[in-house]
Amino acid sequence: MYSPHRQPRAVTFNQAIENSPSLARLAGMVRESSDLLKSVELLLPAPMRASVKAGPIEGEVWCLLISSNAAAAKLRQLLPTLQARLQANGHKITSIRLKLLR
Repeated sequence: MYSPHRQPRAVTFNQAIENSPSLARLAGMVRESSDLLKSVELLLPAPMRASVKAGPIEGEVWCLLISSNAAAAKLRQLLPTLQARLQANGHKITSIRLKLLR
């Protein structure tokens, strides 16, 4: 029973994830996308790495979030290399799409 004088019990982020299948699934997707980026990060030119963020995975399509047109243009040239690295590492990504952040 709810009491107006009783404060709700605070939970940590990890506890919230453990108690919610939806949050757990979302956290897993974020972790998987971050792992994909880590596996190809060294293929990116060092000055460009800060411009590239891991985006959502939809089936076998992975999205990279890009902060500038210049970085997107260079990244388009690297897509075959990135995809080959992912597949060589056993990831089932068949396509990488780019999304420019505005």
